[in-house]
Amino acid sequence: MGSGAGMADGKPKTPSEIEAMREAGKLAARVLRRAAALVSPGLTTAELDRLVGELLREQGATSAFLGYRDFPGQCCISVNEAVVHGIGDRRRLQFGDLVKLDIGVRHKGFVGDVAMSIAVGGCSPIAQKLMDVTVQSLYEGISAARHGARVSDVSARIQKRVEGAGFSVVREFVGHGVGRSVHEDPQVPNYVDRRNDSRLRAGMTVAIEPMVNLGAPGVEVLGDNWTVVTRDRQLSAHFEHTVLITDGEPEILTRDELPPLY
Repeated sequence: MGSGAGMADGKPKTPSEIEAMREAGKLAARVLRRAAALVSPGLTTAELDRLVGELLREQGATSAFLGYRDFPGQCCISVNEAVVHGIGDRRRLQFGDLVKLDIGVRHKGFVGDVAMSIAVGGCSPIAQKLMDVTVQSLYEGISAARHGARVSDVSARIQKRVEGAGFSVVREFVGHGVGRSVHEDPQVPNYVDRRNDSRLRAGMTVAIEPMVNLGAPGVEVLGDNWTVVTRDRQLSAHFEHTVLITDGEPEILTRDELPPLY
């Protein structure tokens, strides 16, 4: 869940807290994998939200999003021009829709935050390129998330990949620290912003989540006060992982035991 607001404390986690984060991350990955397999033409986004709630309960976890700042859904479901924070409703998915599914799991007091974009049955070549570039920018950003690096090192990798492909980066909503709260320090923009360019330290856990628009970067919030859409109503893609900063390679926490979804 992308952040556009203030944060809680984001100091490095203790070893026991990190282990709890690993568990929460794996659960989030499992729920996302199973939920993504349910996305199909004819399914309403409200039905998908309900199914995500059932999957969470089966895993012995709860939604980290439901009730967070009064958010009404089990997860965020954002379709086509919707970027993030979409709410499940009576809309039926259609072949070619681009669905952004954002899952937040709360387990043993900690949060795992993960998201992916899913083409319903297939999509246009430009939509596929948009998703591919967004995934590539995610992993390039993750590769820079190392002890001693600055947040801008992560941001620069993402921005360069996205804009180099001719797409644009959303600026009003960004990645963020995650732990006991859905949103903690530091903010992790997908573009270089040196006004709050903190240094990453081993033990910190951050949600890196490029939000990439096919057209212009501008977005606006709809009347439900949650759903963020592109101002020009062109497509947007979103992928996210929760990542642990270590003394060596960054560790992706939101993966399960099966081959990666993306």
